[in-house]
Amino acid sequence: MHRVLLSLLVLCTAANISAFAAAAANAPRNIIFILSDDHRWDFLSFMPEAPKFLETPNLDRLAKEGAHLRNAFVSTSLCSPSRASILTGQYMHHHRVVDNQRPEPAGIRFFPEYLRAAGYRTAFFGKWHMGDDSDAPRPGFDHWAAFRGQGEYFDPALNVNGTRQTFKGYSTDVLTDLALEWLGQKRDQPCFLYLSFKAPHYPFEPAPRHKGRYDKFPVPYPPTMANTEANYASQPRWVRERRYGIHGVDHMETGRFDHDPVPSFETLYRRYSEAVHSVDENVGRVLKAIEAAGQRENTLVVYMGDNGFALGEHGFYDKRDAFETSIRVPLLAWAPGVIQPGTVVTPMVQNIDIGPSLLDAAGAAAPANTPRMDGRSFWPLLQGRATPWRDHILYEYYWEWNFPATPTTFAIRTDRWKYISYQGIWDHDSLHDLQTDPHERHNLINVPAFAAQAEKLRAQLFNELGASGGLQMPIFPPAGEALHDRKLRR
Repeated sequence: MHRVLLSLLVLCTAANISAFAAAAANAPRNIIFILSDDHRWDFLSFMPEAPKFLETPNLDRLAKEGAHLRNAFVSTSLCSPSRASILTGQYMHHHRVVDNQRPEPAGIRFFPEYLRAAGYRTAFFGKWHMGDDSDAPRPGFDHWAAFRGQGEYFDPALNVNGTRQTFKGYSTDVLTDLALEWLGQKRDQPCFLYLSFKAPHYPFEPAPRHKGRYDKFPVPYPPTMANTEANYASQPRWVRERRYGIHGVDHMETGRFDHDPVPSFETLYRRYSEAVHSVDENVGRVLKAIEAAGQRENTLVVYMGDNGFALGEHGFYDKRDAFETSIRVPLLAWAPGVIQPGTVVTPMVQNIDIGPSLLDAAGAAAPANTPRMDGRSFWPLLQGRATPWRDHILYEYYWEWNFPATPTTFAIRTDRWKYISYQGIWDHDSLHDLQTDPHERHNLINVPAFAAQAEKLRAQLFNELGASGGLQMPIFPPAGEALHDRKLRR
């Protein structure tokens, strides 16, 4: 079948656009991957579930002119493990990046290495966050500009090809500036750019020009946020207990916790929404540069969130768990002339599919004798081509010593059902019918009529984990700040 080769060169200034247009005659085949941090699946203004005041016109444009992968999930809802899964195409139990504290293990391989071996020039800008201390350049990238750990929202310090530099301004703007400058450089090779924003990660900080933009709008409260028996009667006990801890809304509403001030729910919700808007504006800058360079028909842009985020659901403001708000992410793909406008992909895709998909789109492949990827390419799905696909996804999360409120979790999700198993706690598991209970308010695990469904999913979950080595959990020495006692008295 004819393989469509996509090209991209983006310029950051009008002066560079003419030079770019001349260089584009050779049509180098480039891809840009944009990752945001903690962006929920439903915080896109074209989504009916989004808050009415949210504005994401540029992300909406990606969906309108390209594809929205509506059922996109992560295999682990935590920054470092999810990012490792994106780059390796592997589940956490294979790549072994299990928390945010430790660097990636020796021997790990990232798909940009394979693009580089295929002749691509590659660059990374932004939040790497595999390990909390090192911002050193990683294999697979010709150009490197990264935060250390979580990085900063303002005046970020970046390791630029081995030299640490401080840049004035709001980090999302700064990273976009640097990325567009790199893309505007004249070169003869195709390019791959990985642009990784810190926003909208907590503490939610929009660009100063956007702060307060939504202050006059009412904030919706999710139905599962209230501390009522109706919301918690059938849930495992840890779910209710978590609302009193560092990532719970009761902590938030007190405004103080071990002397840490926390915004009210409504303020936090508005700042998060404004930070998403700031991300959207910078995505628009990239699209505008593409248009100005006359490269609309030769560009692939993929946008994704690294994991979801609860904003009050079940009493949480966090990720980690296997509820929908935590594991679902926005995923958009834009390739005019290749992806039909308004394409909606409904099969379930995951972060482990990003590497295989971008390699497929580039016409590249992983070399022989490299680690096997667990994911598969959704590039055919974006083009409307029939391809065998999964009917369920797997999820895994390992308990963290420094954030102990969420237990080790394994889950399996189909289009209708979700079964969640919790390890190491004296509690029951969960079964949710997503068709009749999309908010996951009612746990059916102890309802006799659903016992067979629960057993079927439990067996499938552990059979698949066992077959792939997913039941051998690594144990590491404690790392990071100890937060065991950070719980409200009630």
